[in-house]
Amino acid sequence: MRIHCHIHLSHALLCFILCLFWSIVTVSTETEKEILLQFKGNITEDPYNTLTSWVSSGDPCQGYKGIFCNLEGFVERIVLWNTSLGGVLSPSLSGLKRLRILTLFGNRFSGNIPGEYADLHSLWKINVSSNALSGSIPDFIGDLPNIRFLDLSKNGFIGEIPSALFRYCYKTKFVSLSHNNLVGSIPLSLVNCANLEGFDFSFNNLSGVVPSRLCDIPMLSYVSLRSNALSGSVKDHISSCRSLMHLDFGSNRFTDLAPFSILGMQNLTYFNISYNGFEGRIPDITSCSERLEIFDASANNLDGVIPSGITRCKNLKLLSLELNRLKGSIPVDIPELRELLVIKLGNNSIDGTIPEGFGNIELLELLDLSNLNLVGEIPVDITNCKFLLELDVSGNNLDGEIPQAAYKMTNLEALDLHYNNLKGSIPASLGNLSRIEYLDLSHNSLSGSIPTSLGDLNNLTHFDLSFNNLSGVIPNTATIQNFGAPAFSNNPFLCGAPLDTRCSANGTGSSPLASRKTKLLSVSAIIAIVAAAVILTGVCLVTIMNIRARRRKKDDDEVMIVESTPLTSSESSVIIGKLVLFSKSLPSKYEDWEAGTKALLDKESLIGGGSIGTVYKTDFEGGISIAVKKLETLGRIGNQEEFEHEIGRLGNLQHHNLVAFQGYYWSSSMQLILSEFVSNGNLYDNLHGLGYPGTSTSRGNRELDWPRRFQIALGTARALAYLHHDCRPPILHLNLKSSNILLDDKYEAKLSDYGLGKLLPILDNYVLTKFHNAVGYVAPELAQSFRQSEKCDVYSFGVILLELVTGRKPVESPTTNEVVVLCEYVRGLLETGSVSNCFDRNLLGFAENEMIQVMKLGLICTSEDPLRRPSMAEVVQVLESIRNGLESR
Repeated sequence: MRIHCHIHLSHALLCFILCLFWSIVTVSTETEKEILLQFKGNITEDPYNTLTSWVSSGDPCQGYKGIFCNLEGFVERIVLWNTSLGGVLSPSLSGLKRLRILTLFGNRFSGNIPGEYADLHSLWKINVSSNALSGSIPDFIGDLPNIRFLDLSKNGFIGEIPSALFRYCYKTKFVSLSHNNLVGSIPLSLVNCANLEGFDFSFNNLSGVVPSRLCDIPMLSYVSLRSNALSGSVKDHISSCRSLMHLDFGSNRFTDLAPFSILGMQNLTYFNISYNGFEGRIPDITSCSERLEIFDASANNLDGVIPSGITRCKNLKLLSLELNRLKGSIPVDIPELRELLVIKLGNNSIDGTIPEGFGNIELLELLDLSNLNLVGEIPVDITNCKFLLELDVSGNNLDGEIPQAAYKMTNLEALDLHYNNLKGSIPASLGNLSRIEYLDLSHNSLSGSIPTSLGDLNNLTHFDLSFNNLSGVIPNTATIQNFGAPAFSNNPFLCGAPLDTRCSANGTGSSPLASRKTKLLSVSAIIAIVAAAVILTGVCLVTIMNIRARRRKKDDDEVMIVESTPLTSSESSVIIGKLVLFSKSLPSKYEDWEAGTKALLDKESLIGGGSIGTVYKTDFEGGISIAVKKLETLGRIGNQEEFEHEIGRLGNLQHHNLVAFQGYYWSSSMQLILSEFVSNGNLYDNLHGLGYPGTSTSRGNRELDWPRRFQIALGTARALAYLHHDCRPPILHLNLKSSNILLDDKYEAKLSDYGLGKLLPILDNYVLTKFHNAVGYVAPELAQSFRQSEKCDVYSFGVILLELVTGRKPVESPTTNEVVVLCEYVRGLLETGSVSNCFDRNLLGFAENEMIQVMKLGLICTSEDPLRRPSMAEVVQVLESIRNGLESR
């Protein structure tokens, strides 16, 4: 009986325990449902109705989309990715005590991560990438003991990376903080993450050096620090990271020798050190990872030759060594790298010929050998690359003909052969390249007629045949006619629209004089010969007289003046200087100049200052005013001859949109540049309001409406195109910014400070940030590796276009810990579809369509890759087409 009672009691106790457990589970699951519904209540945008199934009558574990539970019925995972949910993160999620995975990437959550999430000790994974979160990165994440995976990338986090983030990270495998606005250095506490396999801090504003103990993390295989402002030497810090697979140090300010020693590490697949200041030679590569696919060392200060050992990297898909100082020839064995998709060796000092064999690289998509010193012919076997998308061998000394078999490259989208010595005719088969968008054959010695088949290239966005010896009638097809006269200019035997040269009956160019009858040549020829002899004699006499007159004029234009330089004592010294005038309108008497230069000692005459000196306004009798720049050359100009050569060559330049040089003054202690005085100040002050702090909310000049801004953009573009394309050799600006664009009384643009490259302290290694008051203007390759080209000016001009459209400064700091870079700001707004938020609110009644077009042009000009930026001639062409659209309305 006792036994029977005991059994009944045991059953009752068991039922009680089961009922109690079930009630606890029921209460817990009901509570978690309420938590999830609170989370939904904070959602303000759900464009795809993702959370429609989240209803109070439903079961979270069975019917809620994106919710996954464990066997006990507790929420273990929330996975809601790429659903465009908007709102703020609900603090209520902290009640999900079994939550291990929180994946919300690809949404529009704003605000910050709630502090209540510090209670989620069970979390293994946090992925809130690609949202609109902001504020500082919460310290409490470093106290979560079980985090394996942390991804806060592509948000708006600011401030420094907290050292506490890596306080207890011994279980953490991967951390990504990329594409935020983080500043400061990389915390040394990162090395606490003993089991870390990878981290990505790219696309921020981090500075300082790479932690010296980074390689103490034994399993570290993925390191990305791309696009920051990190500096110092890294070769000793990285060489012992034996597990590395992915190393991306691109677009920073690293110097010293590059860490080429890791190329032999057996697991390495990705090696990018581009756009830095690494120097020295690429050592002979005795061993190379068989898995290496990406080798990018472009845009540095590397010299020496390309080592033949590069061919040991058998599986390379990208080889980029462009924008360095490499010499020697292209290794003949490079075509043995049969897996290559991209080869970029342009903008070096490499000479020799193009090796045979590139045609054997079956999958090659891009071959860039531009701006080298190559000679010889274009190898015919290149045409075997049927998957080639871009072929650029421009800026060399190649001769021979364009390969007739070029038509076989049926996927070609860009063919750039300009600035060579190519001869022969344009193959008609080029018309079969139906996908081509960019075709530039300019500045060669091509002859014959323009094939009508080129009119079939319906995808062309760039087309240039100028500066050749082409002849005949230009085909009357809209495809090529639309590129206008510049595309055909300087071909003396071409005729027909869009050129002004009329065609004669036999299809050659004719002028009114040439159209007259030329019969009885024997008589007229005799008369012409006699007349020519008489004229030639007269020309020689006149030339001799002119040379003498010019010498006298030069002597007259050089006025010796006396400069009194007060010393610290009561004594003074007298220094003789040399004044050379380019303009006859200026006074040439010594007394006038003595009075004028004394004004430089008067602070009231100071009207501005810049990277290379201070500017004064000097007035003379008769209402003549000029601007005088007193140079601070920092010892870069060593002697008078060098100074006169640099300034004197600029005196003959004439363009409506250039500030005219009117003379110079040299003495051992002071150098002056004289130029025309432009009355309406500079563009920067007119846009942003001189003396008014802040961002685009500052008042600026209300007279600067959109039509005037557009005209300023077009005028500046024309000035730069003149310097780049019409001057020989081309003249680079390298210091282009809105404060160097002056405005006359009609608000026409006048570009100043051009052609002064040797005076620019930016080209010294230490003064980039000191002398560029807004580094947002400086092209990445110039800022990081001091590589100069016309594309540096194109980048700066693109920033100015964005400045004109938005009214914002290139770099702004709305708050202490926030930095807004204009290019990134505009791109971000475009990506989110908020185009209208880009425009300057001071503009009333502006034409939005034109502003959008100018803004997009600005973004193209500021492409990180210089080769993707247009030339200034192309920029002018685009702006003029926009203007024509304006005028046609």
